[in-house]
Amino acid sequence: MTDIAPFSLPGHFWRGNIHTHSTLSDGALPPEKVIQAYQRAGYDFLQLSEHFISHYNWPIADTRKFRTDDFTTLIGAELHAPKTSVGELWHIVAAGLPLDFAPCGDDESGEEIARRAAQAGAFISIAHPAWSQLTIEDGRTIDVAHSVEIYNTGCDRENHRGDGAYLLDQLLNEGKRLSANATDDAHFIHGDYDAFGGWVHVKTENLDPDELVESLKAGNFYSSQGPQIHNVSISDNQIHISCSPVNAISLMGGTSRSQVRIGRAITRASLDIAALDKAWTPTPTSPWLRMVITDEAGKCAWTNPIWRDEVIDK
Repeated sequence: MTDIAPFSLPGHFWRGNIHTHSTLSDGALPPEKVIQAYQRAGYDFLQLSEHFISHYNWPIADTRKFRTDDFTTLIGAELHAPKTSVGELWHIVAAGLPLDFAPCGDDESGEEIARRAAQAGAFISIAHPAWSQLTIEDGRTIDVAHSVEIYNTGCDRENHRGDGAYLLDQLLNEGKRLSANATDDAHFIHGDYDAFGGWVHVKTENLDPDELVESLKAGNFYSSQGPQIHNVSISDNQIHISCSPVNAISLMGGTSRSQVRIGRAITRASLDIAALDKAWTPTPTSPWLRMVITDEAGKCAWTNPIWRDEVIDK
């Protein structure tokens, strides 16, 4: 039996949000109030990802003074540059930026600023694809991306455009080895309506900002709206999962096929990977798999994509 990372790795799962805003850009609360809100909600780390544009004087929030023994912060921003297929600015979340990261140049594109942030050591995430109306051509452009926002609380609760799975899956089908992160994009304009709805559980041995960023880049995390994933493993062409009580456990890949276990308060399942390769119509075998669990309230948790050539076919 092969345990799948991050569940096979030593360390602890730390709960965090890497996309939210304060009065340093267009949020309603000052940085200290935002951080206090997430601390009270039981988070272990937070990044203020302010809009990195001239209108807000190119803010990168220096939140180091808010770090304690049991809570830390990441340094980053939401980067913007021209332009997506619909003619709007790019929204790219970068976690782990240096505080002196240079402003966007007059002729710098979204692709270029993402590359520059990646070269500076940052974790690069394509933000809220559905809200931004991103196409597959847009997704291909950010060629240094580590991840796609699979869920964005603010975009979901305000206009039902919080899902990013469509873009993630298309890029995976083209061979892009991306992870899937859930986040809030909270602004606190309407209280905490857009907060505490989606987060990452990042596996590291220590609650250290640099370790968290490196684990994000390596995909050593899973994302959730509430349910917890305890372990994922593979043996004999079956994938096994244990989790908190849920009503559905789904296995999918890059085709229309899926395997699912439905029940009440189920906490484990073994699903047949080979069944994804069988159908009444000819369909290619997907080189990747991912799992989604859904609880009684409709809240989900997502594994990162699992590549067969890394854990099954080698």
